[in-house]
Amino acid sequence: MSTSTSSNSAVALSWRQSFKVYLEAPTLRMLALGFSAGLPLLLVLGTLSFRLREAGIDRATIGFLTWVGLAYGFKWCWAPLVDRLPIPLLTRWLGRRRSWLLLSQLAIIGGLIGMAVSDPKLALMPVVWCALVVAFGSATQDIALDAYRIESADADRQAALAAAYQTGYRLAMIWAGAGVLWIAARAEVANAANYDPLAWRTAYLCMAASMGVGILTVLLSPEPAAKALAPAKNMQDWLLITLIEPFSDFFKRYKWQAALILALIAVYRISDIVMGVMANPFYVDMGFTKDQVAGVTKVYGVIMTLVGAFIGGILSMRLGVMRVLMLGALLSAVSNLLFAWLGSQGANVNALIWVISADNLSSGIASAAFIAYLSSLTNIQYSATQYALFSSLMLLLPKFLAGFSGQVVNSVGYAQFFTGTALLGLPVIALVFLANRYTPVQKTGETPSS
Repeated sequence: MSTSTSSNSAVALSWRQSFKVYLEAPTLRMLALGFSAGLPLLLVLGTLSFRLREAGIDRATIGFLTWVGLAYGFKWCWAPLVDRLPIPLLTRWLGRRRSWLLLSQLAIIGGLIGMAVSDPKLALMPVVWCALVVAFGSATQDIALDAYRIESADADRQAALAAAYQTGYRLAMIWAGAGVLWIAARAEVANAANYDPLAWRTAYLCMAASMGVGILTVLLSPEPAAKALAPAKNMQDWLLITLIEPFSDFFKRYKWQAALILALIAVYRISDIVMGVMANPFYVDMGFTKDQVAGVTKVYGVIMTLVGAFIGGILSMRLGVMRVLMLGALLSAVSNLLFAWLGSQGANVNALIWVISADNLSSGIASAAFIAYLSSLTNIQYSATQYALFSSLMLLLPKFLAGFSGQVVNSVGYAQFFTGTALLGLPVIALVFLANRYTPVQKTGETPSS
């Protein structure tokens, strides 16, 4: 099917049909699986840093431990194995995608239980090793889940699946962010010291139990139609098919356009990611209380992101992914300027609510369109590997630059920093324009015209 046909089919959907997509079984399954994907992230990054600091771990050590999250940036390294390697017994029972999903979810549960029963105040390394297990399991789950999502529906439904995934993901982030703190606070022994290891044990065990949502969904969901895989004659042939062909296929299909596409992927979320590292220090320096930050940014902000993802999914089906991708790039850059304005308002909660509304709404719209765009680039034969490459690439450069954000703020102040992150969005807008002109969105797995 041609690209124009793909675009026209998206526009041909009525508003009623567009909304009904969110009630279809694949979309609802993606909502639950998105929850399973979003739960581990904060438990090995944001929430863990809170717990470690409360246990008396110094800030420098906590900072180094955020490198646990690099597992998400390098998941493409083992994605080819997830894409093709069968798991004894499990793959025969559940199929290729669901077997990897279940195995990764069991690893996450095991790691969370280990983090629950370990006390970082007594011994830090057991917590670190268990956090690595959770991060590795979570990254592996992402690989299998992205492939499962891409193979569960055609390109016209990918934006809706992405929006449902984002909804489940963000709900899990509320539970793993605000929820785990709420559980730990209420499990504390009366008159206990500031740090209560048993309270954190209860909270992390509850998080481990919450992964049951993903396991139940995997067991009750159908396996996508199996795709024929090229047979391997020997180990060398198998390594070529497994490790090399998924990447060479992308360059063969897009030729010189591949460089343009990869450049766009590498910088599309740069404004949000670089700015986001300094958001929490900014709130503290502005004088906002913990309750204000938690209520506005962790709960209300996530809700606004969900609304944005829903809107982004609808608009992508109605207007086409590339138009919404451009809209998301514009909104993400402009919303960062609002933080510069917020810096002149003091600890004004109403101003914070308005800024978070705009910023998270923009982020949700951009995320839904971006996930749909990445999905459209994959060849269904190598969906897990290629999508893992794309989703890893989008983090590496922004995360690297974000490491210098504190030094920039110290040198020029918050207002200039936020303005600078907005300006980082200008190359993104140019790349979206060029990609729209030279590399139109394809049906999933379709070979682009030369």
